Amino acid sequence: MDQEFLNKEELKKFLATFPIISADKIEQLTKVIPTISIKKGTYLLKEGEVPKACYYVLKGLVRQFQIVDGNEKTTAFYSEKHAAVSSKHFIDQTKSTFYLVCSEDCLLIKGELSSEVEHYNQFPELMEVTKVMLEDDLNQTKENLSDFITSSPKDRYLTFLKKRSELQNRVPLHQVASFLGMTAESLSRIRKRIVSPD
Repeated sequence: MDQEFLNKEELKKFLATFPIISADKIEQLTKVIPTISIKKGTYLLKEGEVPKACYYVLKGLVRQFQIVDGNEKTTAFYSEKHAAVSSKHFIDQTKSTFYLVCSEDCLLIKGELSSEVEHYNQFPELMEVTKVMLEDDLNQTKENLSDFITSSPKDRYLTFLKKRSELQNRVPLHQVASFLGMTAESLSRIRKRIVSPD
């Protein structure tokens, strides 16, 4: 079966999760919203680049990281149903302070400033959908930051297992450790204590 057809079917499934968008509008939107298939290891954005696009993950996994003192520090994982974008850098068209790389083969929605306004004018429902997505993302980020600040390393890991269980077998442990603000050795000790408390 044609890959482009399969990609559009994934886009339709995603759009159908928003009750505000009618079946007729879903068909129309599927024709104008671009989706792209990207191979594992491809960089979507590098530090110092001005982002030309924003992305939403339909399938796959995108990792965000920064280089601090020569070491990679993972700051986010964007899996299915997550937007992989820095709103500030994208909207203000300023240089990125981080990298975005595909950790798996990905199917992404690609949004560009040049077509965004046109799409919003043509499909007002999209503005409402974007608003809901941004609010959800902001609330989740605030909650995650609060949890991170007030939690012990062990609790951070347990929260990660609970909230991001879909990542357990998809992300190398050293990247999980970096994301949780600890060394790989510390995470290994925590995992052993959870498995064998005595």
